[in-house]
Amino acid sequence: MKLVSFDDFQIGVLRDDGIVNVTSVLPDVPGPLQCYRMNLFIEEWDTLKPKVEKLAKEGSTVPLDSVKLLAPVPAPRKVYAAPANYHAHRAEMEAGAGGTEAAAGQHHSGEFGMFLKSPSSVVGPQDTILRPYEDRLIHHESELVLVMGKHGSAIPLADSLSYVFGYTCGLDITVRGPEDRSKRKSFDTFSPTGPYIVTADEIADPGDLEISLWVNEDLKQHAFTKDLITDCPNLIANMSWVAATEPGDLLFTGTPDGVGEIKPGDLVTIKISDVGEMSVPVKARTGPNPERD
Repeated sequence: MKLVSFDDFQIGVLRDDGIVNVTSVLPDVPGPLQCYRMNLFIEEWDTLKPKVEKLAKEGSTVPLDSVKLLAPVPAPRKVYAAPANYHAHRAEMEAGAGGTEAAAGQHHSGEFGMFLKSPSSVVGPQDTILRPYEDRLIHHESELVLVMGKHGSAIPLADSLSYVFGYTCGLDITVRGPEDRSKRKSFDTFSPTGPYIVTADEIADPGDLEISLWVNEDLKQHAFTKDLITDCPNLIANMSWVAATEPGDLLFTGTPDGVGEIKPGDLVTIKISDVGEMSVPVKARTGPNPERD
């Protein structure tokens, strides 16, 4: 099943002929809390699933192009991320692909463990990546993103994939430089996700997927998740040992080699086999910069 968030935080099932609105399976939510609808939907999935499946089969649709797609989980509590989780990407960073500061002291996910991105960096497939600097190196990173389905602390490795609700595409936009990862990767718009969540039952093995990324028409990244240094089950076990998972949390699994600069006017497209495809434009961020003004 493919699930979307759209318009004013409505929830829909994507079919070939459009979107079926299934928001009615949830209780009414006050306006300021509507951004958390998908979190509640995921938390109550075992109870809601039969109703959703019935609506998805029998309900009427609205055209996909008549709505604005939001990030599938518009307001995750946490956004976990794995650093340098492909050997080839680690090698290119050590070789200086991210500048001299990024080349120093590179660690892969098994050594560094994890970092957190700001949840406010999450945007959707119809939003725009905003470059905050004209004179800094800013890279694209294509990643498989896990959408967590339930609470779990120190999740046992053997059970870890059962805590995954679904999968989506993610771009981990990154300013290269000496600052802490969490700053360089947490600017507003730096975590585009989408276009939908593919529920976990449709992905037999998250370690058997193909990832590609284009900037405009040029293929920049191409890899397979079987080449992850720390695979999805171990990422879940390791990260949940530090910070318990909650329904709707996102886990960025790491990017392959081929990272490169994005500039205003570019169109960044990510495609993951069996998961989805989205294209996000890049523009310059306007307004004051307190670091420099």
